[in-house]
Amino acid sequence: MNHWLVKQEPEKYPWAQFVKDKGTYWDGVRNYQARNNLRAMREGDLVLFYHSVSEKAVVGVAKVTREAYADPTAKEGDWSVVDLKPIKAMATPVTLAQIKAEPKLAGMGLLKQSRLSVSPLSAAEFKRVLQLGKTKV
Repeated sequence: MNHWLVKQEPEKYPWAQFVKDKGTYWDGVRNYQARNNLRAMREGDLVLFYHSVSEKAVVGVAKVTREAYADPTAKEGDWSVVDLKPIKAMATPVTLAQIKAEPKLAGMGLLKQSRLSVSPLSAAEFKRVLQLGKTKV
């Protein structure tokens, strides 16, 4: 199993809406590296859902339920989506400040390539974020 982090502005698509919808396809990715990360996702992989811009915190855990397919919102280009479903809200959101302060997370993609909307996580990084958020999956 692989682990991932996806970023979304809460003003555009918050965790609460994702939960209400019971899942969605993750569309609108228009960066080649992020697209390739989507294409590397496998059914059953676990994903941290990060509210970017205004909140800057990991707020939940999702699961990949369908592997990459053509992005139905793309008017041109070779773009992909995956289907995600919510698994669990973080008991305590894990803020960007907490992530930056944690030495075990210093290599995390969120810190190394902060503008990338889909990034891989190591199993250890995923586990540590869950620990910081007092969450078990």
